[in-house]
Amino acid sequence: MKNNVLILSAGRRVELVQAFQHDLKQLNVSALVYCTDMYPELSSACQVADGSFKVPRVTDPSYLSIIASICIENGITLVVPTIDTELLLLAEARETFLEKGIEIVISSTPLISECRDKRKTADLFTRLNVDQPEIYDRNDLTFPCFCKPYDGSCSIGALALPHREALTQDLLDNPKNMFMELIPKTYCEYTIDAYYSAAGNLKSLVPRKRLEVRGGEISKGVTRKNFVYDYLLSRVETLPGARGCITFQLFVNEETKQIKGLEINPRFGGGFPLAYDAGARFPKWLIEEYLMGKTPVFEDNWEPNLVMLRYDAKVLVRESE
Repeated sequence: MKNNVLILSAGRRVELVQAFQHDLKQLNVSALVYCTDMYPELSSACQVADGSFKVPRVTDPSYLSIIASICIENGITLVVPTIDTELLLLAEARETFLEKGIEIVISSTPLISECRDKRKTADLFTRLNVDQPEIYDRNDLTFPCFCKPYDGSCSIGALALPHREALTQDLLDNPKNMFMELIPKTYCEYTIDAYYSAAGNLKSLVPRKRLEVRGGEISKGVTRKNFVYDYLLSRVETLPGARGCITFQLFVNEETKQIKGLEINPRFGGGFPLAYDAGARFPKWLIEEYLMGKTPVFEDNWEPNLVMLRYDAKVLVRESE
């Protein structure tokens, strides 16, 4: 069996695995969905996949060769990354994988470099004509302000500094920390799921308002087709180097309709299942574009005002004696 799919660093992404399985079946494509993880026996997504593989950390020198071997030995031709730390490495290896008949759905190296370094992301937002929080010179800070690592993710290491006394020397001396305008609580957060064709053209855009976040990932949210959709649609119709799923994160004042760009993540977002259930079938479009050679068309008939309320569920595995 060929044209199988591999989801990297699958972890808890059960719904993403199931979405690919569902859409392969709906398209009558005879293919399997595999996953990788450092501990596949403890990964719920690996348990619901059609098969899984144990891999080392992405920093391991053998990581790429192991992924390539897994693909070749299991007829995998479509690879889907899911975590920030592997994106740059995979982007740099994309052409090498293509020579082996393996398509890693990942944006270009220059775009990922801009997205992974939030200082460069600010320049990207400027080119897109998207307003953003002001970035402060660490030697001339304004309080209150917000501190976060320029290459961080999942809100790790990010914190508000309400006054000068909250600033420690360790925070100031850390070269990875950047300091920026603190956005007031009158703003809410939106994550926007965007699908880009291989040519970098926008094919779908779904704003999700974050109603509640747990551990840096949305736990309650709602789709909105409002001024946020109109604002971003006119600015990101093309994004050079973009491929597949891109998530934009924005601060939004729904009363004044002010918008400030926060981050751009060139991968599936943790809350993507809400956009999927609203009708944004990104896995289907990836399968059609990269496995079936079908050119995607612009889709905007997804369901607005759809609320997602997540809860804890379980996957049971019976160990052998």
